[in-house]
Amino acid sequence: MTAVPGSITDGRALVDEAMRACVDRLDPANRRVIAYHLGWTDADGRPADAGGKALRPALAMLSGRAAGAPPENALPGAVAVEFVHAFSLLHDDIMDGDRTRRHRPAAWTVFGAAAAILAGDALLALSEELLLEQHTRGAHWAAEALTAATQRLISGQALDMGFETRADVTLDECLTMASDKTGALLACASSIGAMLGEAPAELVTALTGYGTEMGLAFQLVDDLLGIWGSPETTGKPVLSDLRARKKSLPVVAALTAGTAESARLAELYAAPGDPAEADLREMAELVEAAGGRAWAEAEADRRVALAAKHVGDVEMDDAVRAEFRDIALFVTARDH
Repeated sequence: MTAVPGSITDGRALVDEAMRACVDRLDPANRRVIAYHLGWTDADGRPADAGGKALRPALAMLSGRAAGAPPENALPGAVAVEFVHAFSLLHDDIMDGDRTRRHRPAAWTVFGAAAAILAGDALLALSEELLLEQHTRGAHWAAEALTAATQRLISGQALDMGFETRADVTLDECLTMASDKTGALLACASSIGAMLGEAPAELVTALTGYGTEMGLAFQLVDDLLGIWGSPETTGKPVLSDLRARKKSLPVVAALTAGTAESARLAELYAAPGDPAEADLREMAELVEAAGGRAWAEAEADRRVALAAKHVGDVEMDDAVRAEFRDIALFVTARDH
């Protein structure tokens, strides 16, 4: 398993405490679903520890350090971006029909789809409330950026769903979808702390560029894990993305490669009914044979290099710059 950078683990307790305090503002029904979804409790409300990577809050806190601001300055941004991320996962699991998340039943399978949708809505509203109650120019800047990122996230999800009924998805369309669905929020997370610290626009622009490239690298790795990842580490069934016939980046790269393997993969993707296990294994082999896997791995590395260039070309503390680079490398080397 890939070692997690200190930037992700060091401030986690501080962010977690602030998140819990914010969720306590909500009504009991929504609190119960959210506490389960965030890994704080089990289905019966007993304390648990099944949280995610907390990548976005770590980036938000680090961007505050890049601006020279104290940790408490960036904290509302860290909490807000994680709430938007949690909102999107609550809704995504319902739309995709995913029954598990982080090695346990998805929230909608435990509490019902309606309750999970409402909990996601509550988190989305709370994220903006946290920023706007700061009453500073930087908080207004951050709230506008988070709203724009959320709109792009939703647009990307709509594109992704639309791909399910199309056989002619292009790689450029798939990259646009990934940039919106994943890259937009990571770009916001990578710069929101600096916005709250009212940093120079040059720094915010560089951090946004870093997060945009990181977001694409993250999605590329996620898509690779969705086909070849180990269920023990990803928490998803083996070959899960192929089972759902997702038009993920390596799949679309393979489908559009113009090879005999591309044609066979398209045939299997268009076949009616649930694919047999033998078909799933063949799909994975075809994606690799058509070059989808190699392209995705190389593209993820290229995006990480571009992300590193963004933070390399702007003035910031060298230790902070190194931590941004460590997180970028973690994203491409991770196994879950």
